[in-house]
Amino acid sequence: MEETHEPVAATAAIYDQFTRHWFAGHSPLYAAWASRVATDRELAALVATLPAAKRQPNLVFAASRFLGCPDQDADTLARFLRDRWSEVAEVVLARRTQTNEPRRCATLLPALGLIAAAEERPLALIEVGPSAGLCLLPDLYAYEYDDGPRLGTGSPLLRCTTTGNPPLPPALPRVASRTGVDLNPLDGTDASTVRWLECLVWPGQEDRLATLRAALGRLASLGPEGPTLLAGDLNDRVAELVAGVPDTHAAVVFHSAVLAYLSPDDRARFAATVRSLDCRWLSNENFFLDEAGRTVDSVQGDRFTLALDSVPLAYTGQHGATLDWIG
Repeated sequence: MEETHEPVAATAAIYDQFTRHWFAGHSPLYAAWASRVATDRELAALVATLPAAKRQPNLVFAASRFLGCPDQDADTLARFLRDRWSEVAEVVLARRTQTNEPRRCATLLPALGLIAAAEERPLALIEVGPSAGLCLLPDLYAYEYDDGPRLGTGSPLLRCTTTGNPPLPPALPRVASRTGVDLNPLDGTDASTVRWLECLVWPGQEDRLATLRAALGRLASLGPEGPTLLAGDLNDRVAELVAGVPDTHAAVVFHSAVLAYLSPDDRARFAATVRSLDCRWLSNENFFLDEAGRTVDSVQGDRFTLALDSVPLAYTGQHGATLDWIG
């Protein structure tokens, strides 16, 4: 009996953690939904039938919304999950979260500016886990930090509040190439994929949704000149992608909210590989990889740690709206 109950208890604990740690203050509806699953044994048991890696609230909730669950109270979600669980499970098993948050470019930009200034060469961007590739377009967006002047003329406009005097670049970096590798690269011009990406935006976050749509429009406008997205495991392919960058360009390997989906051993392997390559390494995760490749939990609650070549530079908001510079 204990083996039967353990996954249910573990699932309830995950949803309780998301209620208090990730959704609180960011999406009241998702906080209410997660709290309901955490306290409703029948719902937790349904979710516990999924593989462990597929039980995360943002995936289950996005699948429900994708199938038509309205953004209403927790009772509405409970009825929907009970009535249509087989369909929800099918979508969950077929898809991944792969939230593509272009606003994270606002927290990456100061570090990219440091790299561009030091290298004095155009950047060859290599993103691991790029989803549809929206974070591979940092030079094509516009930025506004605090009440300062706008940087860039593109769309969407990404606004970010800061502390600690981050080194904002005087101009956007020159980007020579944009390449990504993902287990499941997404076509940001496909209607069903676009709808899935929209469902991954948490309810109540209309600014995020508008920014996503504008960034997808920018991506679509590039046509064949858009990012090159390759299928594959990041650990298996990152070395060859860096090796393919010509000497006239500076290779930059980066990722944001991706390594959490890897095991600690695979993270350590990735860290060791990237450190051995001729590239700069920009990491933005809800933990930090130390010099030995070990995972060090964030000390900033729901904040990410932005690090360049293993040196922490800032704590960033999970969706790119805040940047607290410490470097």
